Amino acid sequence: MRSRGDDAAFSACFERHAAGVRATAYLLCGDRHRAEDLTQAAFLKLYLAWDRVDDPEHLTSYLRTLVVRVFLGEARRSWWRRERATGDPPELAQPVGDPDDRLLAWQLVAALPPRQRAVLVLRFWQDLDVRETAAALGCSEGTVKSQTAKALATLRARVAGGGARG
Repeated sequence: MRSRGDDAAFSACFERHAAGVRATAYLLCGDRHRAEDLTQAAFLKLYLAWDRVDDPEHLTSYLRTLVVRVFLGEARRSWWRRERATGDPPELAQPVGDPDDRLLAWQLVAALPPRQRAVLVLRFWQDLDVRETAAALGCSEGTVKSQTAKALATLRARVAGGGARG
């Protein structure tokens, strides 16, 4: 049974990490409401395992892994595949460049298969290295490298071809 101290610690963890988890979820799915659902699912999984969390220093990477795995799990379900991400990504930093180019870039990334999109979000938006990305996705470093290469090749081909296709 959980104690009040455990619940208070979990609440503090939620307050500290929810915005970052939500931003990652939004970058993965492109929909604010679905990002909220992914965030809630990740924190629910964390809460259910809270009594086994022994290293609070690694909560950020653990939560990132949870939200990516929840996203990929839902993306495997056929009814989620029919939905396409729309809209702009959240403003994580001061945007640079032409707004139309940024929108096109986001549309191109959103049209990628979920696993490739997750790799790009973690590598380039979250600025994780190959090892950290592999840990978050639960795969090998070689898989991260190959998925990154495939995603970038797809993006280059689509840019050369004139835009997003889904």
